[in-house]
Amino acid sequence: MQTIKFAAQAVTPEKVVCVGRNYTAHIAELNNETPTEMVLFNKPNSAISDTLYAVHNDDTLHYETELCFVVKNNQLAGIGLGLDLTKRAVQSRLKHRGLPWERAKAFNASVVFTPFIAITHNMNTITFELRINDVITQRGDSQFMLHQPQQILAEINTFMQLHDHDVIMTGTPAGVGEVVKGNTYSVSLFADNNCILTHHWQAV
Repeated sequence: MQTIKFAAQAVTPEKVVCVGRNYTAHIAELNNETPTEMVLFNKPNSAISDTLYAVHNDDTLHYETELCFVVKNNQLAGIGLGLDLTKRAVQSRLKHRGLPWERAKAFNASVVFTPFIAITHNMNTITFELRINDVITQRGDSQFMLHQPQQILAEINTFMQLHDHDVIMTGTPAGVGEVVKGNTYSVSLFADNNCILTHHWQAV
């Protein structure tokens, strides 16, 4: 079973629950329709990886930087960042046929996470950014989400049980693109303009 780090300890999520189409600008850049209800899908534990891959089974991967939460006692307990990796061409083909996205989203090593830190009461305005080779490529702000983290938690609870250390990914802002082998992908998380977490991966 794959693990993540939460409060400096290795823990094992059963699953990763992801929100799609949660930022208007990202919806526009992919020419998608704005959903009338929350778009949710799962990644299994086997999707979690410590290594950022540029290719899987000859399919090119695209990065999507997302604000993420670890669940404990059915509450949002930890905060971090992740790269949701997508087979964009495969996803487009599946969407066109009205088929599920698992082949494009839930394959092995389809997500990498930073360590998670415990949420404190003074984390109000949450922002984040992705730099590729030190060039800012994505910026996200929780205020611009169509669905806020507590709303997402509540919606998931209407139809699915969350176990301790499951992860919620809250969707990506605009600026997604192809993962390139050898590039360095650095993420930073800010609470009230103070940097509380940084992490990087080199794509292989």
